Amino acid sequence: MDTHWCQANRKIISYTTRREKLFKNFIEINLVEDSAGNRLVGKVKTTQDFYLTLASLAGTSFGTRDDTLIFLDEIQQYPELLTLLKFLRKEGRFRYVASGSLLGITLKKSTSIPLGSIEIVRMYQLDFEEFLIANSINSAVIEYLRECLITERSPISSIHERLLDLFKKYLLVGGMPDAVHEFLESQNIVKIRDIQNAIHELYELDAGKYDEKHRLKIKRIYEMIPSNMENKKKRLFFNAIEGKKARASNFLEEIDYLTNSGISLEVQSNTDPTFPLIQSSRKNLLKLYLNDVGILTSVLYKNNINAILGDANSISLGSVYESTVAMQLASLGHSLLYYDNRHKGEVDFLIDDYNNLTVVPIEVKSGKDYTIHSALNSLLNNAHSRIRMGIVLSNSGEIKRDGKILYLPVYMAMLLKLSGEEPKKITL
Repeated sequence: MDTHWCQANRKIISYTTRREKLFKNFIEINLVEDSAGNRLVGKVKTTQDFYLTLASLAGTSFGTRDDTLIFLDEIQQYPELLTLLKFLRKEGRFRYVASGSLLGITLKKSTSIPLGSIEIVRMYQLDFEEFLIANSINSAVIEYLRECLITERSPISSIHERLLDLFKKYLLVGGMPDAVHEFLESQNIVKIRDIQNAIHELYELDAGKYDEKHRLKIKRIYEMIPSNMENKKKRLFFNAIEGKKARASNFLEEIDYLTNSGISLEVQSNTDPTFPLIQSSRKNLLKLYLNDVGILTSVLYKNNINAILGDANSISLGSVYESTVAMQLASLGHSLLYYDNRHKGEVDFLIDDYNNLTVVPIEVKSGKDYTIHSALNSLLNNAHSRIRMGIVLSNSGEIKRDGKILYLPVYMAMLLKLSGEEPKKITL
């Protein structure tokens, strides 16, 4: 497959920062700018039109399929180009990448996606493993952690302390490439927060592009996410949006917008955790997480870094830790679900283990009482669920097994690719 789209959380590292190594000629066309200007690309109807327009924009700075990459940014401005990509690929003159901040919405609505001609890849911001690499933690350390996980042997204290320190800094910085770059360059939290605030505001502006009927609800739901995460239940309460009679079914389009655009992560409830989880998931009791933990901590704590780095006793970091793990699991290809039982409580996450055809519950703990988890214990003792193992993630550097529970350092969430598959990728 030669044509891709990148769900634009702006992690297009492979195609931008290293493009000179991969392609001699790189041509980027921003279709938002084109639509606001003379609409040269917007007038394209045929492949011949496209080549002529490309020549007028890029001159002679392109060659052949082997050395030329055409990057169509914000392609959702012209959905008809998705169909044209089929014919451009067939002619094979160049290679193409298409990206869009709202492309997930466009793809869902489009009835003319060219089957077999494009490969759809959802892109995420830098996860913690990539953040480690950016901070010069080499692959040998990550392989060492994988070995520790496999053998259930605790990492040496110096490595644990270094990784936990970087994990807490990741909670401040998040994975947006510009924020990570600023962290590496200046270590200046004010500059990092400026970047995160700009992205946060941009997401709200993107919501404003939706039709008037939905955009106020979208904005309201998005603004509610950080405060919801600080509640005990953390779920989305729809009556807080439109009054006591509001139901989940009233907000399906708004929630789809937030999740398909990549602005937030949706975690569905499950009351019967048996494999495969999709058979028993429920969409009426939803949790929504912001797509980047750096944006969340910016909203919650502004420029104060002591809330995270200072281990303040008065601050609960449960929602921050959960948000990080949610993004990490999603980037590894896991569907996001949580266990909900009215009488026995909740477990933060449930993931399918395809190798063993079972379910793995995951509890995330930010404090020192990480061995207290009554809902997880109850779930593991339920013979009906046939769950073999549960995982508790915490600040502790000790890897140990206690009955059915495996305790792991929280940063090891980056290694929980239990299915043995590559990160989720849908090929059409």
